[in-house]
Amino acid sequence: MTTGRRGAAAAAAVAILALAVVACGDNSPTSATTSTKQLEVVSWWTSGSEAAALDALFTAFRKANPGVDAVNGAVPGGAGSKAIVELAKRLQDDDPPDVWQTFAGESVSLYARRGEIRSVAPVFEREDLRARMHPTILRSVMRDGRPYGVPTGAHRSNVLWFNRRLLERAGVKPPSSGYTLAAFQGDLAKIQASGAVPLCLGGKDRFTTVELFENTLLSSIGGRGWKDMVDDELDWRGGRVETALKRFGGLLRYSDPQASGLTWDAATKKLAAGGCAFESMNDSAFGELIAAGAKEGKDFGATTFPGTGDSFLAVVDVFVAATKAKNAKNALAFLGAISAPATQLAFNRSKGSVPVVRDVDVAGLTAYQRASSKALWTSPVLLSVAHGEAMSPEFQEGFYDAVSTYVRTRSADAFADDLEEAVSEGEIPQR
Repeated sequence: MTTGRRGAAAAAAVAILALAVVACGDNSPTSATTSTKQLEVVSWWTSGSEAAALDALFTAFRKANPGVDAVNGAVPGGAGSKAIVELAKRLQDDDPPDVWQTFAGESVSLYARRGEIRSVAPVFEREDLRARMHPTILRSVMRDGRPYGVPTGAHRSNVLWFNRRLLERAGVKPPSSGYTLAAFQGDLAKIQASGAVPLCLGGKDRFTTVELFENTLLSSIGGRGWKDMVDDELDWRGGRVETALKRFGGLLRYSDPQASGLTWDAATKKLAAGGCAFESMNDSAFGELIAAGAKEGKDFGATTFPGTGDSFLAVVDVFVAATKAKNAKNALAFLGAISAPATQLAFNRSKGSVPVVRDVDVAGLTAYQRASSKALWTSPVLLSVAHGEAMSPEFQEGFYDAVSTYVRTRSADAFADDLEEAVSEGEIPQR
């Protein structure tokens, strides 16, 4: 793609791409039996709910490893926009952290392909994760028959949140199963007429706008179309994509005028406080709503994004261990503690996600999380493009470019130009 269309929208993807040209060299693993008293863990979890969830992982590790100084190297920035850039620099300098956060699917696969992360097969064997883990998510962390990361939980991305008081004030019935995009747009218009902000958006974190389009795209092309996209068989100039873009543009007309100054968590807190009526956001929003003191069923509610109720669009956070970890034994010990049922419950209760192993009793989680867990295990699970799971980082960058182009121009042709250029440059992963 031309440099004129690149920029901050996909800085993380650019950083990953830059590493590809320097990823050669000695990738022989540091011995996993290296015994030290140190551990460094890098993530991007710094909001209230995220920090609480991350603390659950550190608590479990420190309890089992009391003599180890475990350092929380979290870097602020939604969806890892800054953390991944800093990580890229450290990998270039041959100074990786012991453990870092990434996403399932293509993100894990790329690190594994370049030899930057080690197989975590010993952890999987010890914790029986091949049998315990959700099969789709298990496949998403495998490469050449070996696992390369341990998931913490699964977020559902195709969720629509709403402030119950604002809907009631505008005479809008709380949406439920079967809610359509046409009904959604009608309700947004009613909210606007009532004087309230219809649609919250944390536009300062660019992934939120891409998530909104991703949900609209799934609503328009369905699960079969999603498979076509992953297999590079989706016509980006076809009627289904054109319909999705028109719907997306229609929703953007109702977005918060202050969106560009809000991070994802600030936008979610605005929903909790009654500053806007709806928000399309993965259920990291749930953890943040609870952390803000909002009450499920009283202050806010949720439903699947219109037209996507038969799918679970997953955002799966994964921790990986560096091939050249200075503290390799502790790195594997940290990953090994993640899947313990008690840790899974503590982590996901704060994070708003749900466990990805089948032997965790979710009865103690909230009504929303219990419903989300049921959907995870009974619905087709799809991987996200916005979060670098379903497609390569290169294509993810093209996707961000295309969405930004459409927001700026409202041109379906310009959108398709970006995606087709990504394809022509070989930016579809080899399968």
